[in-house]
Amino acid sequence: MRRIIYLLLLIISPLLAFSDDATSALFKKGNAEYAKAQYKEAIASYQKLVDGGYRSVAVYFNLGNAYYKNDDIPSALLYYEKAHKLSPGDEDIRINIQLANLKTTDKLEATPEFFITKWWHGFILACSLGTLAVLSVLLILAGALLLILYRFTQSVTVKKVSFYSALALVFLGLVCIFVAGRQADYFDSHHEAIVFSGSVTIKSAPTLKSKDLFVLHDGTKVDILEHNNDWVKIRLSNGNEGWITATDIREI
Repeated sequence: MRRIIYLLLLIISPLLAFSDDATSALFKKGNAEYAKAQYKEAIASYQKLVDGGYRSVAVYFNLGNAYYKNDDIPSALLYYEKAHKLSPGDEDIRINIQLANLKTTDKLEATPEFFITKWWHGFILACSLGTLAVLSVLLILAGALLLILYRFTQSVTVKKVSFYSALALVFLGLVCIFVAGRQADYFDSHHEAIVFSGSVTIKSAPTLKSKDLFVLHDGTKVDILEHNNDWVKIRLSNGNEGWITATDIREI
């Protein structure tokens, strides 16, 4: 039951963004500052929303754009990636991540995924949780209305059509909820971070005396594997692993 409640809260949270006037006013203030090329002021406005606990694709995306214009690429990538987690199928976010990555130092060749795994991840990440929430509600509501029609109509033909259509719509609504759950599980099990230090040596063990493995630069995205006191074990997209101090990265 706790899992279902958590999932429902996760699904509806994007729909509650900008639900009060103060939040909306601060977002518009940030947009106006950005339009006037006042990027530092826009960052401050958007950052107030984020620091206040708001999780919104629009806020994260605009904050990433403001940092990008301010030539702070690690921060831009951090907030683009946060926006991507909320709306993984958004093409504008994907393109901006690619543009920001062109300005990073480390160019890594990612290890190719097994084709079925790649297809499955593409399927569950095609839509945002907000879109899946709206679709699931509309489909199940339409199915319920058709069942009411089935209950009261006198036409045999209408009864058959409404009954099977209702079953199909409710099934599709449940599929949307299932996909939303798998998407939430995916992000729960994939913890990532952005390197914020200009240049950092990755170690073979969580101690400064361990062997140097390789060097990373700011803006590089890493997978988080485990924590050990002030150290974090990371994996790169090319499969390389090592330890980095927690202060050198910021979790997405």
